[in-house]
Amino acid sequence: MPKKVVAFGEVMMRLMAPGYELLTQANTLQYSFSGTGVNVVSAMTKFGYDGYLVTKLPSNPLGDAAVASLQRLGIERTFISKGGNYIGMYFLENGFGQRSSRVTYTNRLESSFNTADFSDYDLDLIAETADIIHFCGITLAMTDQVRENMKILAQKVKEKGGLVCFDCNYRPSLWSGGYVQAKRHYEDLLSLADIVMMNEQDAKFILEMETDKTSREAQLKDLIPKVAKMFDIQTIAGTHRSINGDNTHSLRGYIYKQNTFVFSKPLRFSVLDRIGAGDAFTSGVLHGELAAFPETKTVEFAATAGMLACTIVGDTPVATETEILSAMAGTMEDIKR
Repeated sequence: MPKKVVAFGEVMMRLMAPGYELLTQANTLQYSFSGTGVNVVSAMTKFGYDGYLVTKLPSNPLGDAAVASLQRLGIERTFISKGGNYIGMYFLENGFGQRSSRVTYTNRLESSFNTADFSDYDLDLIAETADIIHFCGITLAMTDQVRENMKILAQKVKEKGGLVCFDCNYRPSLWSGGYVQAKRHYEDLLSLADIVMMNEQDAKFILEMETDKTSREAQLKDLIPKVAKMFDIQTIAGTHRSINGDNTHSLRGYIYKQNTFVFSKPLRFSVLDRIGAGDAFTSGVLHGELAAFPETKTVEFAATAGMLACTIVGDTPVATETEILSAMAGTMEDIKR
């Protein structure tokens, strides 16, 4: 029987300016529905798992369109609650060259998800269903009620024997109080997590940990073992990404498990749409953990999944296990006929 992967998170409407246009230039926008939880769970369905999203959507045509989109992605609607009037939105302007991509959020705090109460979800049934549940720092940044819902659900899943995954995903624009406000909430989720997505920047700035190392890799190797020990986390994974002068990106993934670091080979690639690449990496790590891959295979698989996510338009990863393994082996064909 396929394992059941659950994510708790907001469904957002993404409104993208065409090509590399700015909002000040564009007169049309392309919309789709996404979110970290959506992306991770949808990717996991491509690997053969049953995927569920715990969320709340408005009782109007926008909510109906979002549900239809989720179902096309293979996500079960069992834990989707309906009510309220609003859906969170973000506007995307694709970067090019030295100009970074830009995301502008709107209507977040009034959305159906961010005004939901405990009573909108059957937390006990969710906990009994989940073999693994995914939470995200973007969701953690929303409201006190959402944060409380996350913590209670994470505790219930652990009590039922499920695994808890937490992706730090710190977004400065979402925390009015910055790192000072975020720290205690991150510590609460880290103390409940079995699998964590983070790097040394999260340890330094969110957790206020100090290191005398200077390079990013040295800082990573100094701080991540301390985080794992402090919060009793079995697996920590993440990436280092850089943008090259020719507008290509470089990516290297890592996993820290059983007191050992394993790094992927550095990948260099062109980017069509960067949004969602981190979620693809996360899904690769989760698949490796659930499928009992060796750590070397897991980190290569996850990094390659992140790379392939950059080659499609839209947030949601669509690569299958076969496609990712083929890319890892360097056997992707020029044209499939």
